Amino acid sequence: MDTVVNEEKKKLGNSRIPSGAIQQILAFASLIALIIFFSLASGSFLQYSNIIGILLSTAVIGILALGATFVIITGGIDLSVGTVMTLSSVMIGVIVVDGGMPIWVGIVGGILTGALCGLLSGFAIAKLNIPPFIATLAMMMIAKGLALVISSAAPIYFSDHPSFTKISLGSITPGIEVPNAILIFFIMAIIGGIILSKTILGRYNFAIGSNEEATKLSGVNVNFWKMSIYTLAGAFTGVAGVLMAARLNSAQPALGQGYELEAIAAVVIGGTSLSGGKGTIVGTVIGALIMSVLTNGLRIMSIPQEWQTVVVGLVIILAVYADTLRKKD
Repeated sequence: MDTVVNEEKKKLGNSRIPSGAIQQILAFASLIALIIFFSLASGSFLQYSNIIGILLSTAVIGILALGATFVIITGGIDLSVGTVMTLSSVMIGVIVVDGGMPIWVGIVGGILTGALCGLLSGFAIAKLNIPPFIATLAMMMIAKGLALVISSAAPIYFSDHPSFTKISLGSITPGIEVPNAILIFFIMAIIGGIILSKTILGRYNFAIGSNEEATKLSGVNVNFWKMSIYTLAGAFTGVAGVLMAARLNSAQPALGQGYELEAIAAVVIGGTSLSGGKGTIVGTVIGALIMSVLTNGLRIMSIPQEWQTVVVGLVIILAVYADTLRKKD
């Protein structure tokens, strides 16, 4: 069983590594070009406080993108990450504020909420044969509705738990003020990289995305691993929900929709193919940084919000077009 999958992966790896490396180089070069451009356009861009602001905004989108990387490598998609993140935040609020439970219980509950939503999406896709686009679109709507219902459409504030915000905005680094959210993002990236490159889940992740039918014929329980991958992605989304709630010191039930587009864009910009079978965590980190630098730079240049949205949309189109060109090679 493993021999066939390994052979399939090796054959695909020979063609994947060069194109992936080229895409990562191009993405990194684009990041450097954006930094140089915005630095010349505004003297405040490279200020320490602004760099920290960019990294802080990258943390949430970046963690969402890390989870989405696993899903997209399978050839799937997850449109629910934004609203599931919101639902996870709301569940933390319900557990901690309404339920009077300790902060750590709320955090675990938020992460498990994300994982459960991922599991349900994976079940719908793997067992019910619902296309990923439809299954996760439905989950997006379900999570959005539940967040509003559970919270009574009102924000839940953690005013009586001042330590909660330190999870995101506090700092444990001696001598330099780096918000914990940034450190958590990079720790999650390391964990994601290890899972993708060093574990059986990562191996089957690539195998399913490269050739799902061949993987099935090799004796691999594709349905189980698909559900596992979506569950893992959901857990990443739950972590993003924790950071978002801690950063705002509240659970905002109307927040979240739209984050999925930025997360998917970050994944594709980083070199992960929408057709599956190709992708890296390093590339996703670079893609997330590009999205944050672009948004921050446009804001510093006083570009109206409407035009910022237009630019982000164009970037998404370019990223998908680049992916199309890679598939033709």
